[in-house]
Amino acid sequence: MGDVAVSAEPTELLRFATAGSVDDGKSTLIGRLLYDTKTLFDDQLAAVEAVSSARGDDYTDLALLTDGLRAEREQGITIDVAYRYFATPRRKFIIADTPGHIQYTRNMVTGASTADLALILVDARKGLVEQSRRHAFLCSLLRVPHMVLCVNKMDLVDYSQEVFEEIAAEFTAFATKLDVPDLTIIPVSALRGDNVVDRSPNMPWFAGSSLLHHLERVHIASDRNLVDVRFPVQYVIRPQSNQHRDYRGYAGQVASGVMKPGDEVMVLPSGFTTRIASISTADGEVAEAYPPMSVTVRLEDELDVSRGDLICRPNNRPETSQDIEAMICWMDEKTPLQRGRKYAIKHTTRTARTIVKDLHYRLDINTLHRDEAADGLALNEIGRVKLRTTVPLLCDEYRRNRETGGFIVIDEGTNRTVGAGIIVDAG
Repeated sequence: MGDVAVSAEPTELLRFATAGSVDDGKSTLIGRLLYDTKTLFDDQLAAVEAVSSARGDDYTDLALLTDGLRAEREQGITIDVAYRYFATPRRKFIIADTPGHIQYTRNMVTGASTADLALILVDARKGLVEQSRRHAFLCSLLRVPHMVLCVNKMDLVDYSQEVFEEIAAEFTAFATKLDVPDLTIIPVSALRGDNVVDRSPNMPWFAGSSLLHHLERVHIASDRNLVDVRFPVQYVIRPQSNQHRDYRGYAGQVASGVMKPGDEVMVLPSGFTTRIASISTADGEVAEAYPPMSVTVRLEDELDVSRGDLICRPNNRPETSQDIEAMICWMDEKTPLQRGRKYAIKHTTRTARTIVKDLHYRLDINTLHRDEAADGLALNEIGRVKLRTTVPLLCDEYRRNRETGGFIVIDEGTNRTVGAGIIVDAG
């Protein structure tokens, strides 16, 4: 597995989603990161070098490392988002590589919804295209905390500072209309390796760091919501053996906040309060739990708690609402979303049925124009809707909490996921 030196210290994990138009060099960029961080198997590298030399290329075509999945995708095999893993001594990385075509908006939403950082590629010769703007908008809608614009193929514009600064100025102006808290712009050549892992001598005018240096050091710890305690219960654990007959634990993943034994907590929807007796993981008891840890919580009092309930702090509760305003990205190619239709909705560990009460507008994600005359949402379209659910959801606005502010929509007849939503208002 190469000779990556991984320290004994637990390293932080950064999830990032890559997006770019076709032929922007995304595959080459990911291949370059894998190649230069020595995260490749020797036989993978040998195979790529053999194909490159057989073609008569004077360079190793690193795009071949990631394009293996493209053929499968074209055959209709549903590898919609390809995940890749690599590590450096400083950090572990998961790359969600999402296709660039306009018809793949839903895949981009899937990849970006859990990302800490979005990496958007543009071709230095073409500058910003419609797709670049659409990707940036989707990442801001999904509140990806960090964004990196890579101006690629700088070698094909003679490493021109002027070309780079023009694209950077145009993108920055567009980003100010969106909600982009942290934007970094880096000129790179994925093919030649300029500014990908090491600083490039070909662009002495660029004072910033290389892409990998930025990915290793971007500060993500404070992106997690550590203020609002939200613990959706996934399983109730009651051992059958006599010696543990009184044990009752609640297992799940901490969505946000920090929980400690002794903390006063409230269970929703019942509203009963108690204290945390203990918190444990697979490795034993812990002194605190925070996102995204999977833990089992024991409470001091015996309360009636079941799957779909939520543990929070008494003075900091989520909204409890059956009327929800949301932005939805529609993912079903067969039937559009329409007013009056009924669906199932999965929100944290709770499932409910819902009806679409209203479709306020469909959003043109290239111009940000709102079409208020729209009567439905087709595949990949995004719009604002009003939903009414059969049971109250225990939710926060997505801008406050990505975990309790997102949901998926399921077609009850086919059990297929047909939409992904973010809660704008649960009042």
